[in-house]
Amino acid sequence: MRSRWRRGWDGFTLYLPVVLMGLMALASWWLVRNAPSALPDAPARAPVHEPDYFMKDFSVRSFDAAGRMTRQLQGEMARHYPDTDTLEIDGVQLNAQAPDGRRTRATALHGLSNGDGSEVQLSGDARVTREAVRLPDGTLSPELRFEGEFLHAWTSEERVVSDRPVVLWRGADRFTADRLRYDNLDQVLQLDGRVRGVLQPGPAR
Repeated sequence: MRSRWRRGWDGFTLYLPVVLMGLMALASWWLVRNAPSALPDAPARAPVHEPDYFMKDFSVRSFDAAGRMTRQLQGEMARHYPDTDTLEIDGVQLNAQAPDGRRTRATALHGLSNGDGSEVQLSGDARVTREAVRLPDGTLSPELRFEGEFLHAWTSEERVVSDRPVVLWRGADRFTADRLRYDNLDQVLQLDGRVRGVLQPGPAR
């Protein structure tokens, strides 16, 4: 009797690993079958045009490789939009200096600028003024002033464009037009639409 029980126990222990492996496989299958399905990936969020930071009574300066200031952008309030990397500015003022030393000043009630102020859209009582400068040959290049409700200025490229009525002052001479395109580097001034001008006598021309 004892030897029979021992033989039975020995047989049971011989097959015990196989039985345990079968039970583990059955348990794994049950867990896989009853596990909750994975959540679908959340759809990518579309960029939102919302400001990520604000600046009040601010001033931002840019410098060239020699350490000379090339631009100063300031305003009463600015909102930065990361989706377009632009600054929306209230009471904007921009001062820039060209390689020849001539200074340009731009002001408006509102402005939309890129990060370093090299491109700015001015709206509401917009004005861009390039100061007079003495040229290498000794002649005086008179002050240029652009005025309108909208002006688009590129300070590095020395360009001013507007698709709305503008007033151009060159010294004491005054011109009006429906559209304007000015490129100082290419020495091109284009006035379109209803163009009128009043020329004053004297060296200002």
